[in-house]
Amino acid sequence: MTTTTFSIEGYRVTRTLGIVRGIVVRSRSIIGMGLGSLQTILGGNITVFTRLCEQTRGEAFDMMVSHAGHLGGNAVIGVRYDTTELMKGVTEVLCYGTAVYVEADSSAPRWLPGASDALQKS
Repeated sequence: MTTTTFSIEGYRVTRTLGIVRGIVVRSRSIIGMGLGSLQTILGGNITVFTRLCEQTRGEAFDMMVSHAGHLGGNAVIGVRYDTTELMKGVTEVLCYGTAVYVEADSSAPRWLPGASDALQKS
Protein backbone atom coordinates (compact mmCIF):
# COMPACT_ATOMS: atom_id res chain seq x y z
CA MET A 1 0.00 0.00 0.00
CA THR A 2 1.14 3.51 -0.62
CA THR A 3 -0.31 6.79 0.56
CA THR A 4 0.56 10.46 0.68
CA THR A 5 -0.76 10.63 4.24
CA PHE A 6 1.14 9.51 7.33
CA SER A 7 -1.42 6.97 8.44
CA ILE A 8 -3.69 4.43 6.75
CA GLU A 9 -7.23 4.22 8.03
CA GLY A 10 -7.94 0.76 9.44
CA TYR A 11 -4.25 -0.11 9.79
CA ARG A 12 -1.64 0.51 12.42
CA VAL A 13 2.08 0.89 11.89
CA THR A 14 3.92 -1.79 13.83
CA ARG A 15 7.42 -1.04 12.50
CA THR A 16 8.97 2.01 10.87
CA LEU A 17 11.76 0.90 8.54
CA GLY A 18 13.08 4.22 7.27
CA ILE A 19 13.17 6.42 4.22
CA VAL A 20 12.86 4.75 0.83
CA ARG A 21 13.33 6.31 -2.56
CA GLY A 22 13.45 5.80 -6.27
CA ILE A 23 15.55 8.10 -8.42
CA VAL A 24 15.49 8.36 -12.22
CA VAL A 25 17.63 10.78 -14.21
CA ARG A 26 16.26 11.25 -17.70
CA SER A 27 17.04 13.23 -20.82
CA ARG A 28 15.00 13.59 -23.97
CA SER A 29 16.37 12.38 -27.31
CA ILE A 30 17.00 14.77 -30.18
CA ILE A 31 14.00 13.30 -32.03
CA GLY A 32 11.77 13.69 -28.97
CA MET A 33 12.92 17.27 -28.46
CA GLY A 34 12.12 18.03 -32.10
CA LEU A 35 8.64 16.51 -31.85
CA GLY A 36 8.03 18.30 -28.56
CA SER A 37 9.16 21.62 -30.04
CA LEU A 38 6.80 21.12 -32.98
CA GLN A 39 3.90 20.42 -30.61
CA THR A 40 4.62 23.63 -28.66
CA ILE A 41 4.13 25.58 -31.88
CA LEU A 42 0.76 23.92 -32.45
CA GLY A 43 -0.31 24.39 -28.82
CA GLY A 44 -2.19 22.09 -26.48
CA ASN A 45 -0.97 19.06 -24.57
CA ILE A 46 2.61 18.16 -25.48
CA THR A 47 2.06 14.40 -25.56
CA VAL A 48 5.72 13.49 -26.19
CA PHE A 49 6.71 15.14 -22.92
CA THR A 50 3.60 13.94 -21.07
CA ARG A 51 4.45 10.32 -21.87
CA LEU A 52 8.06 10.85 -20.82
CA CYS A 53 7.00 12.39 -17.49
CA GLU A 54 4.48 9.63 -16.74
CA GLN A 55 7.00 6.91 -17.58
CA THR A 56 9.73 8.53 -15.47
CA ARG A 57 7.45 9.06 -12.45
CA GLY A 58 6.25 5.46 -12.75
CA GLU A 59 9.81 4.13 -12.79
CA ALA A 60 10.77 6.20 -9.75
CA PHE A 61 7.63 5.03 -7.91
CA ASP A 62 8.33 1.37 -8.73
CA MET A 63 11.92 1.73 -7.48
CA MET A 64 10.66 3.23 -4.21
CA VAL A 65 8.15 0.39 -3.71
CA SER A 66 10.87 -2.18 -4.45
CA HIS A 67 13.18 -0.49 -1.92
CA ALA A 68 10.43 -0.74 0.72
CA GLY A 69 9.96 -4.43 -0.04
CA HIS A 70 13.69 -5.09 0.35
CA LEU A 71 13.52 -3.53 3.82
CA GLY A 72 10.60 -5.78 4.77
CA GLY A 73 7.89 -3.15 4.44
CA ASN A 74 4.36 -3.74 3.24
CA ALA A 75 3.43 -0.05 2.92
CA VAL A 76 4.94 3.35 2.20
CA ILE A 77 3.50 6.42 3.90
CA GLY A 78 4.13 10.09 3.21
CA VAL A 79 4.85 9.50 -0.49
CA ARG A 80 6.16 12.56 -2.32
CA TYR A 81 7.76 13.46 -5.66
CA ASP A 82 10.50 15.98 -6.28
CA THR A 83 12.28 17.03 -9.46
CA THR A 84 15.53 18.81 -10.16
CA GLU A 85 16.93 20.01 -13.45
CA LEU A 86 20.56 18.86 -13.31
CA MET A 87 21.50 20.54 -16.57
CA LYS A 88 19.65 21.72 -19.69
CA GLY A 89 17.56 18.78 -20.87
CA VAL A 90 18.49 16.47 -17.98
CA THR A 91 16.05 16.05 -15.09
CA GLU A 92 16.09 13.99 -11.92
CA VAL A 93 12.78 12.63 -10.63
CA LEU A 94 12.75 11.47 -7.02
CA CYS A 95 9.91 9.54 -5.40
CA TYR A 96 10.28 9.05 -1.66
CA GLY A 97 8.43 8.12 1.49
CA THR A 98 8.70 6.16 4.73
CA ALA A 99 8.67 2.37 4.55
CA VAL A 100 6.57 0.79 7.29
CA TYR A 101 5.10 -2.53 8.24
CA VAL A 102 1.38 -2.26 8.93
CA GLU A 103 -1.15 -4.65 10.39
CA ALA A 104 -4.87 -4.46 9.88
CA ASP A 105 -7.16 -3.33 12.64
CA SER A 106 -10.31 -5.43 12.88
CA SER A 107 -12.21 -2.81 10.84
CA ALA A 108 -9.66 -2.68 7.98
CA PRO A 109 -10.75 -3.48 4.44
CA ARG A 110 -8.86 -6.33 2.78
CA TRP A 111 -8.00 -4.12 -0.20
CA LEU A 112 -7.62 -0.37 -0.52
CA PRO A 113 -8.46 1.29 -3.84
CA GLY A 114 -5.36 2.84 -5.35
CA ALA A 115 -2.96 0.80 -3.24
CA SER A 116 0.15 -0.43 -4.99
CA ASP A 117 -0.21 -4.02 -6.25
CA ALA A 118 3.42 -4.79 -5.38
CA LEU A 119 2.91 -4.03 -1.70
CA GLN A 120 -0.71 -5.24 -1.66
CA LYS A 121 0.50 -8.85 -2.04
CA SER A 122 2.89 -8.67 0.93
